[in-house]
Amino acid sequence: MSESTDVAPEHRTSRRDAPAHGHGPAAPATRRVRLVLAALLVPALLATLAGLAALWPAASDVPDRVPVAAEGSTILRATVVGPVDEAASLVPARLDAGSRAAGDDVGGEEITVNAPPEYVAYGFDEGDRLRVLYIAEAAGAGGSPYVFLDFERGLPIGLLAAAYAVVVLAVARWRGLAALAGLAGAFVVITAFTLPALLTGQNALGVALVTSSLVMFVVLYVAHGFTARTSTALLGTLVGLAITALLGWWGSGAASITGLTSEESLWVPQYAPSLDIQGVVLCGIVLAGMGVLNDVTITQASAVWELRAVAPLATRRELFARAMRIGRDHIASTVYTIAFAYVGAALPLLMAVYLSDQGLATSLTSGEIAEEVVRTLVGSIGLVLAIPVTTGIAALTVPGAGAAGSVAVGRVEVAAR
Repeated sequence: MSESTDVAPEHRTSRRDAPAHGHGPAAPATRRVRLVLAALLVPALLATLAGLAALWPAASDVPDRVPVAAEGSTILRATVVGPVDEAASLVPARLDAGSRAAGDDVGGEEITVNAPPEYVAYGFDEGDRLRVLYIAEAAGAGGSPYVFLDFERGLPIGLLAAAYAVVVLAVARWRGLAALAGLAGAFVVITAFTLPALLTGQNALGVALVTSSLVMFVVLYVAHGFTARTSTALLGTLVGLAITALLGWWGSGAASITGLTSEESLWVPQYAPSLDIQGVVLCGIVLAGMGVLNDVTITQASAVWELRAVAPLATRRELFARAMRIGRDHIASTVYTIAFAYVGAALPLLMAVYLSDQGLATSLTSGEIAEEVVRTLVGSIGLVLAIPVTTGIAALTVPGAGAAGSVAVGRVEVAAR
């Protein structure tokens, strides 16, 4: 009896104090776990690279670029220098230095720019920078040969991008730099492979899976390092992407999503006859879910590892249950985040639907809105299912209670000395 009395307080102290002194990284994953993760991810990587090679478009098959300016016209840059003539829809401007039309240096020349009435109603302020189209054939017709094309937005967008990079680096430091590098790599994959492959008529579902898988391999390992935790998140992400692709394939077909809901979808096939517009929608559904999947899976994997660090004696079942409480909160917030993101991006379209004299059910199942509804629902189902999958994998791969407990007890003993 006295022996049990002596041992019990010591045992209780180790269980109570271990988390307090055990904060920090959990013990590294075992060699067996790393081998199992490699056995699952290496074939996925090889399949991704094989798909990349098989679907890579031949340069000769990629459609030629479409000229922005017709023959005999030139795009110039100008700055608004005075009030707009609203009656004639003319904007006084000065051509920027270095502008050339018909081979002549016209920088500094005072011009008047023809602008659409809706842009005149929006308003032009002195100092606004414009992109204007110079039409040589109209130069001798008595009117102005300069036509408003768009606002010049390079400087403010560049400043916002620079501010974004500075904030990310200031807060996340090297991890933020790695994330930006991964993002740059993702854009390289999309511009070098995804867009040309779709334009040449390659299988859209295959292009979507290869793109998303390759991007996730690059982004996750570059941003989060080559660890078992990252591999766990990547495995959960790949499962989520597969679910999203399968549901997107079924949903876009069953709901008759044609993709013919925008101006671009109508004129792009004229220059890329091999393009499958419905396939582009399917690819877009998978790629749209990629970023959110990455977010929830890395969060769940990190939650399990951090819970192990502060609760080294918890069982795997307890870790899974606790991490799923975090996951349920994440699901709740992510679901309405996706919905609000669409509402913000499609607000003019939603106002047009509101003004139309038809029922809500009809509006939500017609045209462009139906496409976005399917995209949102499919992506949401994929990310919701990815959370328990990732959490389960993480609970199985995180170091066991014995190993983590030994590390924590060792820390307590060192602290006691």
